[in-house]
Amino acid sequence: MRNFLKNLGPGILVSAAFIGPGTVTVCTLAGVEFGYSLLWALLLSIFSCIILQEMAARLGVVSQKGLSDVIREEIKKPIFRVLAIILIFSAIVIGNAAYEAGNITGAVLGAEAIFGIQNLQIGDFKLNLWSIFIGAVAFILLFTGSYKTLEKIFIGLVLLMSISFVLTAILTKPDILEILSGLIPTGNAAGLLTVMAIVGTTVVPYNLFLHASLVSEKWKESSYLPIARKELIVSIILGGTVSMAILISAASSGLTNVNSAADMAVSLEPLFGKFATWFMSLGLLAAGITSSITAPLAAAYVVKGCFGWKGGMKSAKFKTVWAVVLILGVFFSSLQINPIEIIRFAQIANGILLPVIAIFLFWVVNKTSVLGKHRNSKLQNVLGILVIALSVFLGIKAILSVLQSF
Repeated sequence: MRNFLKNLGPGILVSAAFIGPGTVTVCTLAGVEFGYSLLWALLLSIFSCIILQEMAARLGVVSQKGLSDVIREEIKKPIFRVLAIILIFSAIVIGNAAYEAGNITGAVLGAEAIFGIQNLQIGDFKLNLWSIFIGAVAFILLFTGSYKTLEKIFIGLVLLMSISFVLTAILTKPDILEILSGLIPTGNAAGLLTVMAIVGTTVVPYNLFLHASLVSEKWKESSYLPIARKELIVSIILGGTVSMAILISAASSGLTNVNSAADMAVSLEPLFGKFATWFMSLGLLAAGITSSITAPLAAAYVVKGCFGWKGGMKSAKFKTVWAVVLILGVFFSSLQINPIEIIRFAQIANGILLPVIAIFLFWVVNKTSVLGKHRNSKLQNVLGILVIALSVFLGIKAILSVLQSF
């Protein structure tokens, strides 16, 4: 057990990355609107996430390269390589800069529910001090440039999230039989969009880039592949358990007028006491902080791979990329500005990127020249095709939902 805990790291960062404020909100609304009936969708998302992330991790451990490095090297035709890099840059770098405000705002909502609102009025502008504080914390942790330090911090934050949300679920006294029945799919057509939202917040493109880069930082030989695989499965299941706990908390709360996780945190106190409020808010704060660190980190790894930069997390170029993403997030969040057009653009780019990257990843992990004996088995190919089909459906749905909002 001690040896396994020593090897925790990349998978924990990936699970922390997908349990952001968006996932917390989606799971909260799913529980409030549909009770326990969409728990099976979370199982599907965990399964899909494990399949894709295992491919990314295997690529990183065996090739010792990030996913964007492999794309740059394996796509031989310049026109396709340039198009791929533009798409990746649009979805991950620009997208994460736009979404970073949401990550920081999610952490702010959790902090405000526990410690109260802290604003500073400057002329016509109202500056949120929590946004600046959370941004400063993320900046300091990233500036250290130490992967091992980040690893330890994230293990602590994920444990905090897990304990907070699981205890909230226990305090709301859920019906165990209804939970078990919710793990079986039903023909609930009204929940289809919510199902896709649940899967879409768990299976995200930037985690594939992040995971491939992180495992190559931690493990330098292909002999570590079994450990990397076990670590990612445990970590993603832990992340999925947290998501399930959030949905269960919302479903068993009996609340009907809730628009976000922050609303639910406040609404729980009259029914279940102040501890339920604290645990929910603390979980939301931890979820926001982890995502506000992983989003800039993923963007920096992507740019590093796309342009073939040398040097690790301590290089000046690497630090510049994550700093720009983080500062933009703090700016939009502290002034409470919603960069809606940038977010729409990023959502369309991500909708295209997910199936494209899933197909590329599937292609490259079948290449003997890249992975040798570690290429996909027949079973992995069957499972990969199923997940790719799901990613195509998710991508189309994401693009259509954005186009309909214009």
